[in-house]
Amino acid sequence: MNLPNKITISRLILSLIIIILLIFPFDAVGLQMPRLFINESIVADIKYFIAGILFIAAVITDFVDGYIAKKYLMVTNFGRIMDSVADEVLIKSVLIILTAQGFIHPIIPVIIVMHDVFVKGIKMVVGNAGETDSAKKSRKCKSICLMLGITLTLFYNIPFEFMNLKIADFMLMVAAILAIISGFEYYDAYRYIFFPKKEN
Repeated sequence: MNLPNKITISRLILSLIIIILLIFPFDAVGLQMPRLFINESIVADIKYFIAGILFIAAVITDFVDGYIAKKYLMVTNFGRIMDSVADEVLIKSVLIILTAQGFIHPIIPVIIVMHDVFVKGIKMVVGNAGETDSAKKSRKCKSICLMLGITLTLFYNIPFEFMNLKIADFMLMVAAILAIISGFEYYDAYRYIFFPKKEN
């Protein structure tokens, strides 16, 4: 197993730790997680701060393993598969958990999941047709906005919350809008495969 693959596995492990931290019923087993009284309107559960730090570390590994794999020609099929799995586990799980816990509006994960299923379906058809898929800019921007929105949500939108700026919600809404745009872009780019023109 090469270095990029080891980094990818570490991201998957970090993702599982984050998931356990966010959903573990500490109160039910008699464990009280510390709370931070930041001001009159913000009482922060420290587990979200810890999860936020781990989330940032996991996101950094995503960039690092890809950079190393491409620069030193260490790309493997195992790495491609596990990188996708680690990303899905990290982003989707945290997004769904935060939605279930009332931090994020349900429409956000619905749009994100629908987009990813739709795009993956198109990419499978494109691959079977022998075509080369290229990631659209809107999809990359969507991922960046989504990661920023999740990170800020885990940190209670601090420091923007002090200025009454809902930047976390804004970034997540932008991510959802970009996901819709990305879906249309993928369909438009490869619709000739789905609906080939008949020769006269």
